[in-house]
Amino acid sequence: MSETELVASPHKSRRFFQRSQEAMPSLPEVHASIAVPTTGVWFRRLFAFMGPGYMVSVGYMDPGNWATDLAGGAQFGYTLLFVIMLSNLMAILLQALSARLGIATGHDLAQACRAYYPKPVAYALWVACELAIIACDLAEVIGTAIALQLLFGIPLIGGVLLTALDAFLVLLLMNKGFRYLEAFVIALLIIIFGCFAVQIFVAAPAPGTILHSMFMPSSEIVTNPAMLYVAIGIIGATVMPHNLYLHSSIVQTRAYERTDKGKRDAIKWATVDSTIALMLALFVNASILIVAAVAFHGTPHQDVAEIGDAYQLLSPLLGLGIASTLFAVALLASGLNSTVTATLAGQIVMEGFLRLRLPHWARRLLTRGLAIIPVVFVTILYGEKGTAELLVFSQVILSMQLPFAVVPLVSFVSDRKKMGSLAIPRAVSVLAWFVAGLILMLNFKLLYDTIVGFG
Repeated sequence: MSETELVASPHKSRRFFQRSQEAMPSLPEVHASIAVPTTGVWFRRLFAFMGPGYMVSVGYMDPGNWATDLAGGAQFGYTLLFVIMLSNLMAILLQALSARLGIATGHDLAQACRAYYPKPVAYALWVACELAIIACDLAEVIGTAIALQLLFGIPLIGGVLLTALDAFLVLLLMNKGFRYLEAFVIALLIIIFGCFAVQIFVAAPAPGTILHSMFMPSSEIVTNPAMLYVAIGIIGATVMPHNLYLHSSIVQTRAYERTDKGKRDAIKWATVDSTIALMLALFVNASILIVAAVAFHGTPHQDVAEIGDAYQLLSPLLGLGIASTLFAVALLASGLNSTVTATLAGQIVMEGFLRLRLPHWARRLLTRGLAIIPVVFVTILYGEKGTAELLVFSQVILSMQLPFAVVPLVSFVSDRKKMGSLAIPRAVSVLAWFVAGLILMLNFKLLYDTIVGFG
């Protein structure tokens, strides 16, 4: 039987992908490795499922977000807070759908695409996803290198080369167990959250203005090409394509009951986990933009877009000597954290689409090498300003890859022939397709403006 054939099963929530003999569970080394209690208070069950959502949230506050949020706040004040809120709501929906796919079918999104689509389509989707991972890696490389330079005076190129060593950090954590990996991620998230909580307290923005900008969109977001460019970058930096592949895999590390009832319960707790975690990401992203708006918008420093310049100016402008250091520490934590999720996403995508299994360190060094080469090239030719522009551009590239992950995901989870009783309700399906359509529309608008010379 071909691997693309569907399985006719009497089970209500039948699997629609035929596993061939060579097929293996997603992330087989940690598959169903974390126990889930079947009795006890609800908090014990929630705690058992907590972890994947926080690992996914890392991608929503990585160094790429810093560049776009910083540029948005400095240039346009609080206006783009609505875009951050909108993209976060999109992320909550899409990550919930991703978790549902993984739990309901036992396959991650990459495996689903390989099994269900014709090979040429699957390979095209694989290439698009690899481009997204490389773009994400670009952001991590640049962000981590800048943080090392700001904190320790390491030259930018030296910091870029040092980032290749993080492959061994991930290998060490994976060997200890998936819970150790999750604990590492959550610890760094706490550091990032704490750093920005202090900066927001010192910046003391007007709550009324922030709420108005967050919930009342301005038409200028679409009509102003410069603002739209940054807005698309924010969406690309927030709704991460490879996170959809990642989440559909790592939710399967829980040893929930593989029955309809057990899967429904797992979907519920996985959705709660990711929703709470992504609200943390919303706080961080909004904080970066708000701090930039308070410190730079309407001042001679309004055109600040480089993270290094923001670091130099934050302490004097906010009147807090430690503000710049907190900014750099949070950036370093963000860069380190992002290496974990990008490593896993790369492994999941390569194994799911190609069934090509490489050692973790080899896979990480491969993708990191692809990211390091353009950063070194741009740094040598254009200096730090060039890397800042590359950072923002990488997020626009991410946004362009979104439809190639979003459309297959929504298509799968909406189809009752494939998902059985665990397919999403029609109302949720309509909303999900609307989100996919909005992403496509914004991307086409950006492409049009770029082609006619206004991007």
